[in-house]
Amino acid sequence: MMSDNVKNEKVKFEVLSGVVGQETKLQKVFRKVPPMIMLCMAWLLFMFIVAVFWEQFAPFDYEEQDLANRLAVPKIFGGTDTTHFLGTDSLGRDFLSRLIRSIRTSLLVAFCGTIITAILGTALGFVAAHFRGWVDEAIMMMVDFQYSLPFMILALLVIAFFGNNLVFFVFLLGIEGWNKYARMSRGMALSAQNNGYAVAIRQLGASPVRLYTKHILPNVSNILIVELTLNFPAKILAETSLSFLGLGIQPPDTSLGSLLSFGRAYMMTNWWLAVIPGLTIFLTTLSMCLLGDWVRDTIDPTIRK
Repeated sequence: MMSDNVKNEKVKFEVLSGVVGQETKLQKVFRKVPPMIMLCMAWLLFMFIVAVFWEQFAPFDYEEQDLANRLAVPKIFGGTDTTHFLGTDSLGRDFLSRLIRSIRTSLLVAFCGTIITAILGTALGFVAAHFRGWVDEAIMMMVDFQYSLPFMILALLVIAFFGNNLVFFVFLLGIEGWNKYARMSRGMALSAQNNGYAVAIRQLGASPVRLYTKHILPNVSNILIVELTLNFPAKILAETSLSFLGLGIQPPDTSLGSLLSFGRAYMMTNWWLAVIPGLTIFLTTLSMCLLGDWVRDTIDPTIRK
């Protein structure tokens, strides 16, 4: 009986020791992250939660109008309106609700555009590396053409001729930046084809799709992930620029660029209508850029040394 108790106590001690050891390792991981990067992660996590659960956070319907209470100054900025935390716009719509909806729209558009860019560019880079010859030359010519033509001019031309809607706008943003992924993935795929594992897998009869997706892509994914984190803020700025010009997200929907464009007319009276969306854009893009730089420095062994 005594030996059983001793064994049980020993098992409990080993379990608790394992848990404490795991917590210590986790603390070591977080200790290596700089405080500024922790703040960036916290801000991006907050933006993600707001974008996902925007309906729960929004106190009012973002389209609900109250013309009798238009351009109400909130109490936190010296006004008398206690109902609307950030006041109302020129149509009496709750500005906080519209800001939350705008965060959701801008992040969704930027995220989908970034994924499309990564998939399109990586796939074309692998195709160029696999077929070589005229296929490689054609894709590289497309890459050079994309580099030579500013995206804003291309977007203005496409929207002027074909109009605009949310789905089309997301795919238009997906075109921006694919050339970087194509050039990087092509170079890394050409280098990986000469490695022993790729030669062995090819000799075993693996299909090109399996070779590139199951073996080459995981070996080059770290560099592509770094580019993805750096490309995401560029998508937010591209969406903001086009929406600011009135060519991006169209009413009744709203985005951070739309709010910024709307608020510039009230900078002298209701300055927060432009400053708050602009500050949100600035903090989000800055956080993503700093996080991307840190991930690059962490993953790349040459920089780490």
